[in-house]
Amino acid sequence: MSCITVIGSGLIGRSWAMVFASGGYSVKIYDNIPGQAAKAVTEMKKQLEELDEAQMLRGKLSVSQQLALISSYDDLAQALEGSFFVQECVFEQLDIKQNVFQDVEHLVGEDVILSSSTSYQMPSKVFCKVQKRSRCLVAHPVNPPYYVKLVELVPHPETAAAVMDTTHALMTKVGQEPVLLKKEIDGFALNRVQAAIIAESWRLVQEGVISVKDIDLVMSEGLGMRYAFIGPMETMHLNAPEGLEDYMKRYGENLRRILTSSGPVPDFTGEGAKDLVNEMCALIPNDRQHLSARMERRDRLLTCLAKLKKDN
Repeated sequence: MSCITVIGSGLIGRSWAMVFASGGYSVKIYDNIPGQAAKAVTEMKKQLEELDEAQMLRGKLSVSQQLALISSYDDLAQALEGSFFVQECVFEQLDIKQNVFQDVEHLVGEDVILSSSTSYQMPSKVFCKVQKRSRCLVAHPVNPPYYVKLVELVPHPETAAAVMDTTHALMTKVGQEPVLLKKEIDGFALNRVQAAIIAESWRLVQEGVISVKDIDLVMSEGLGMRYAFIGPMETMHLNAPEGLEDYMKRYGENLRRILTSSGPVPDFTGEGAKDLVNEMCALIPNDRQHLSARMERRDRLLTCLAKLKKDN
């Protein structure tokens, strides 16, 4: 069990390929657009060399050793041959993912694990065209997966426990931080928490309470500083003399009052959103040059944060 197939050669697919290769696995990356997977390997070479220069290359293998483990394919059957694990990374469009897994199932053995990178689609929907659903799950990464190690493992209602265990072990071996959801739920865990933050931030800006710039500072210079190292449960546990139960005795009523006062789901795309979007674009213009520069800055800072967490 040393070969993994990655379907889709975009940002997520490339990141997964690099993560798996860093753990010593042979990786076959496939794209249905001829030549696209080969271009992805060229891009990965550049990224791995930059990571090595920054002393942030993952795993024990050199850049050349990791690149030697990655091969590109335009033919799906050839890309799947010999693999024990398949990680799908195609467009976030349900019918496309369903058709991909329907095609894949016809080309692999019954023991091959089928995993989707979907951010929002429920496993029961993604794998509805698969006959043997006991080998299916979602392994949802955080963008970009190479720098942010969390991966949510979400079972289909029929997923076998052994499949979850094998995937958990695989993700741990390649240096990810897998979290196990006991059952499927819309949005999984990460996006449900993220949605709550987005909704409240959006409401506060739309209602004139705070600016776009300052609500981002609330997270980046406030909550985010501690959440990068400890989560909300441990934060509360450490913020009262006698731990979590003591915290809720002291502050639980305040939390209930605030949550009760929260408004309805905001309008994210209509007329009410235009002022907020314009305010964001005034800070960071939405052209490719400015967005790419900020993405590069994000990845550079995530690299520094990952090193800090690793060393501590």
